Amino acid sequence: MNKQLELAKKGTVEIITIEELKEVLKKKNPVAYIGYEPSGKIHLGHLITIKKMIDLQKIGFKIKILLADYHAYLNYKGELDEIREIAEYNKRCFLAMGLSKDTEFILGSEFQTDDDYVLDLYRLAHITTLNRAKRSMSQIIREAGEHKVSEVLYPLMQVIDMVHLGVDVSVGGMEQRKIHMLARDNLPKIGYTPPVCIHTPIIHGTDGSEKMSSSKGNFIAVDDPPKVIKDKIMKSYCPAAKIDGNPVIEIAKYIIFDENKKILIERPEKYGGNLEVNCEELINLYSSGELHPLDLKNAVAKYLIKILEPIRENLTSKMGD
Repeated sequence: MNKQLELAKKGTVEIITIEELKEVLKKKNPVAYIGYEPSGKIHLGHLITIKKMIDLQKIGFKIKILLADYHAYLNYKGELDEIREIAEYNKRCFLAMGLSKDTEFILGSEFQTDDDYVLDLYRLAHITTLNRAKRSMSQIIREAGEHKVSEVLYPLMQVIDMVHLGVDVSVGGMEQRKIHMLARDNLPKIGYTPPVCIHTPIIHGTDGSEKMSSSKGNFIAVDDPPKVIKDKIMKSYCPAAKIDGNPVIEIAKYIIFDENKKILIERPEKYGGNLEVNCEELINLYSSGELHPLDLKNAVAKYLIKILEPIRENLTSKMGD
């Protein structure tokens, strides 16, 4: 149990709640789920959450990945045929990233028009205030000028998804927290037990904006070739001595140090020579100004290219199958 709990907690920002998770771990074949809009390239933000799903798979969870085609349609990500083609690409990427073959991939359109689903959606809508639903919408949508009804329907559907997928644990980045809290508060009011919620860190976009996103073009894709990765890292927002909101530091912390206890930063002798550092040492050196952004970027690019290499190779082989 302790080893299972530690792996479940690894790399997370918060778990709501730990005590409930301990109870879930006693179950045989508990279910963990995450949903993704099929809307573009699979990038480092997805990698963080998929790594968590792989951790949960290792400790006995049945993993369900929702490829949320109706959600993507409601969020203006294209027509359904196009969205479903992207969903197939997403599925290949997720398997190439290391999820096992018994991972269950589900299109939202496979169940989101069922009578029971729609009735539960109506019941949830009946008890959810408009203000609460709007607060659960994504930051980008909430800042838009004029809202569509679909934008408020979106978070309610996400809550009902958890019920109809038989979820014990719901995983998402911290941007999903408001929707998860809506589920925690309102599902008991319509007779359902809410899931445990596991939240992972968010990586800022390479341009320094709030979140890495394929729609914004500020991402590093898991299948980008080495030269593209290097170019994107070298152009990334990375102000000297700044840690908060620095995507290059976040890539090092959440991805590179997840697989390496220490990394080697290569520097000319005239600039202090090579450094071998762990995560804490790297952050301390950078925040103090002792480590130059260029040296950080060179090291991060080198290690990231190596980490993504097997994903690129696996994806290429799966596309050839």
